[in-house]
Order: sequence, then structure tokens, then C-alpha cells
Amino acid sequence: MNSRIQILFLAIASTLAFTPGLFAQAPKVDFPAPSPGCTLKQRVGLTDIEIVYSRPSMKGRKIFSADGLVPYGQVWRTGANNATKITFSKSVKLNGVNIPAGSYSIFTIPGENEWTIIINKTVGQSGTQYDEKADLVRFKTTSITLAEHIETFLIDFNDIRDESATINLIWDDTVVPIKLDVALVSELLPQIETAMAAEGASKPYYQAAMFYYDHGQDLQKASKWIDAAIAQRDAHYMEYLKANILAKLGDKKGAIAASKRSTELAIKAKDTGYVKMNEDLIASLK
Repeated sequence: MNSRIQILFLAIASTLAFTPGLFAQAPKVDFPAPSPGCTLKQRVGLTDIEIVYSRPSMKGRKIFSADGLVPYGQVWRTGANNATKITFSKSVKLNGVNIPAGSYSIFTIPGENEWTIIINKTVGQSGTQYDEKADLVRFKTTSITLAEHIETFLIDFNDIRDESATINLIWDDTVVPIKLDVALVSELLPQIETAMAAEGASKPYYQAAMFYYDHGQDLQKASKWIDAAIAQRDAHYMEYLKANILAKLGDKKGAIAASKRSTELAIKAKDTGYVKMNEDLIASLK
């Protein structure tokens, strides 16, 4: 190529490079996702659970059936896009099955009345890349039929207690409950005993008494600790706990006296809820 042709090409290239809009890209458009992502976080007891999933909608389609969008008897990603991911900060039980701490994918096999829940060890995978060899466990659960239809797929936590909760998979007219159990008493008791045995330190008397009462532990210790809490600051809710502890110990007279004291303090605090609870407790003791 001679020098005159080279100069001509360079001139053309320069002209094209500086011609506005000739090769410019169109502005990026941020379209909404058909099945938007969702991150759900919940603490149960001392265990943190996180669920990351995508939420498809019915959009007039039949969902769970032999010929629906999610057919009976076939593995489902339990959402849309990537497989649903669940993370446990501590080991848990799902429907009585032990699950070590860590992150997993949730796959399911829907059925007309019974579902199979699959906890799979591979995470971050497309929902269509299920590998049965990576399954940690499988277990069954019975589905519940709703009277109404839920348009958008939902996972939620319900029935939350200190040591348990229910994870619900909800879509169309179907709820699939999964029982979650976490270890708490065995983990927290040594911490409470250490804290209460410490010398010269501020101690969680009320909280420790409440935990021992709620979880069927040593009520003599709970009684001693609630008295110590009340000695520091008398309050209607503390007196109410004392009344319940004494009632469980068989001291009806002491329980009624504590309940009456709780009522007096609750009236001053304008807490009508505790007034009613004390009335019910006293009635049950007579």
C-alpha cells in the first residue's frame, strides 16, 4: 500500500471516529426482572438463616399439577433463575433431619399431597443444573391447600419460637411447611451459668430467670434471680414473672401476692395487657 492510500485510509478513519452517533451504542435500559430476586434473613434462637431466591408470578398460568408450569413428580428449582440458596450459621434440623452449618441449594419435587424437599450441597448453580449426586439429604413433607391463590411465589418464616420455626414455601393455592429446629438450651445454659457465677459483675437476673422459667430449668435458681432483679428495679413485668415462677413451684399464696403487686405497678404504668394477664393468673390459682 503506497503512502497516498495510507493517508486516505487514515483520513477516513479519523472522520468516522469523530462523526457523532455513527457507531455510538444506544443508552442502557434497565428493564425489570420477570422474577425479581429476594433475600430473606431471620434469626431463630441463636442461629441466623438467610434465603436467597427469585420470585416468579402466576400470570394466569396453572402452577402445580400434572401438566402445570411446575409438574408433579419433577425436580423444581424452588423459585426461578438460579436454584434457591439457604445458609445456616449453625447446625439445624429440618423436619427432624440434621443439617450442618453452611450454604445449600433447595430443590423440591412437588406432589399432589406430599412434597420431597432436597438439600443439595452445590450452591450458585442454575436451577436447571441439578445434580442428584450432590444431594445432602431428602425428606418428605405434607402440603396444605389454601382457600385463596397467592400470585407471587413466597418463602417466609412463621411460628417463630426460641428453638424452632416453620419455613413456608407458598405459591398458587399451596403451602409447603418445613419444620426448623435449632439448638439453644444446650448452648445458652453454660453461658448463663458462667455469667451468674461471675464476681462483681452486672448480671442479667431477669433474662436468666425468664429463660429458666420458659425452658423448664431449675426454678429455684429462677426464683432467686427474679428476686435479685426486683431488688434492683421493681417492675410489673418482673413481678408477673415472679408470680408465674412461684405458681409453678406450688406456692399459690406467694404467687397471688406477686401477681397483685404486678397489677398495682401495671396500673401505674398504664399497661392494661398485664392487668388482664394478672387477673387471669389469679383466677387460675383460686
